[in-house]
Amino acid sequence: MTLTVRTFARYKTLLGFERLDLPCPGTLNELLADPRFAALPKDALLAVNQGFVDRGAVLKDGDEVALMPPVSGG
Repeated sequence: MTLTVRTFARYKTLLGFERLDLPCPGTLNELLADPRFAALPKDALLAVNQGFVDRGAVLKDGDEVALMPPVSGG
């Protein structure tokens, strides 16, 4: 059971990867507890299968998690 984590914009450099395949933990919070995500800011936008979620979201085999910086407009 695995899932894919994708990073966007400045998070690619901040976390050091664009795509990472990992074993599927129970929740997004458990995934983000992995030391590879220690530098992820608390205000990061989080999505699972292209839908925004909170950190308590349940993850399933084959899910795609996206980590994106907050968007601001002008």
